[in-house]
Amino acid sequence: MTVPRKHGETVLSEDGGELQFRLGSWVNNQRSRSAALSPERVEQLSKVGMRWS
Repeated sequence: MTVPRKHGETVLSEDGGELQFRLGSWVNNQRSRSAALSPERVEQLSKVGMRWS
């Protein structure tokens, strides 16, 4: 998946409020910490199209 580092997502919470997530930062963190992730986590992210480089 290609996600710009500054990309954010807004989702609705269970109480109807809005929550902001910094998706681009999260994806970047997963890439930079890939050596520390469990093999299961790497597999899960790879299945949804994670680009590791």
